[in-house]
Amino acid sequence: GIGLIDMVVVNLYPFVETVSRESVDLTEALENIDIGGPTLVRASAKNFPHVLVVVDPQDYEETAQRLGEGTLDEGFRKNLARKAFRHVALYDTAIADYLSERSEEFPEELTIGMVKAQELRYGENPHQKGAFYAGTLSGGTGIAGARQLWGKELSFNNIADADAAWKTASEFEGPAVSIIKHMNPCGLASHEDLTEAYRRALAGDPVSAFGGIVACNRQIDPATAKEIAKVFYEIVIAPGFNEEALTILKKRKNLRILEMPPAGGAEGLEVKTVQGGFLIQMQDSGADDPSSWRCVTKRRPTNEEMIDLAFAWKAAKHVKSNAIVLAKGSALVGMGAGQPNRVNSVHLALRAAGERAKGSALASDAFFPFADNVEMASAGGVGAVVQPGGSVRDEEVIKAADSLGMAMLFTGVRHFKH
Repeated sequence: GIGLIDMVVVNLYPFVETVSRESVDLTEALENIDIGGPTLVRASAKNFPHVLVVVDPQDYEETAQRLGEGTLDEGFRKNLARKAFRHVALYDTAIADYLSERSEEFPEELTIGMVKAQELRYGENPHQKGAFYAGTLSGGTGIAGARQLWGKELSFNNIADADAAWKTASEFEGPAVSIIKHMNPCGLASHEDLTEAYRRALAGDPVSAFGGIVACNRQIDPATAKEIAKVFYEIVIAPGFNEEALTILKKRKNLRILEMPPAGGAEGLEVKTVQGGFLIQMQDSGADDPSSWRCVTKRRPTNEEMIDLAFAWKAAKHVKSNAIVLAKGSALVGMGAGQPNRVNSVHLALRAAGERAKGSALASDAFFPFADNVEMASAGGVGAVVQPGGSVRDEEVIKAADSLGMAMLFTGVRHFKH
């Protein structure tokens, strides 16, 4: 009933993918800035009553189906036009972002190139309105580029927790699984077998895992999917899903399934709001090198302790301050988060770990201000500690660790996460 209609399908030069490579230089980056494509997209989108513009490959199947059925109504064309304008806006923002050299200093005036990706039913609570805006400010695509394969729409809290889950799982090079509840990892493990990594992550706190978010940094196979499907989760996130695994997970009708895009993108910014303004900082994405850590105690950590210390340190980076993490066998066994008093975080981590605290390694996201922290940790069975150091009472803390036969490493780096 709409007669003849023009259709424009455009794939822009892969600028974001190009500049995400470490070896790219300015010349290559400039060569990958599309000029004609964005112009064509904008012109087509402006004329959506008479032109069908398609910029997202995920829309190909539905568009082809509607073409065959003759159901290319104005509402569908308008939605594609909206996506087209957003696509170009994000593309141009990525270019401006790359050329800004923001790592040297922040500009006096900052234009935040963000566009609304989704209207949400509400914010953190039902009486708060909420929306999801996407852009390149935070670097790469991340959770904003996830493809939802199954389940109802995401909520405000779902998106925030999913982002935390994916960042935590992506911290590890080997296969890893994170389980997030209220922005903190209640389960986290790394193992060469993904299914075993999931089992160990779940064992970290199976009670808190109920209703949480699971993220795997590897494609999910059927064996892992069967284990995940035994527990109620809000979301499962992975870079890919085996076809059989997807079928297994889809049997949980209330589960959302997100497929993550390939990693990439420049290091981004984090934005926090305060009343009347924003706080902006670079992401805490610097690589930590355990070989640079300094052993300050008489006893050095064993090889097994060193592995767990490195694991715990990575985990602590994703736990709310004051953060204390206990790890054993490359798995989180106890965690204390968000306490105004660090010794309270130690107490909570030990209580969560129980008997598993014996022989565990402890990571603290900031220095120990008093010796009572290591004394409590030792009494709970902790044998090795990694912390930034830098307290005026460092010598007192080290002396306590020595008297207790503990090994302690200083990183010289802090990982507060407010």
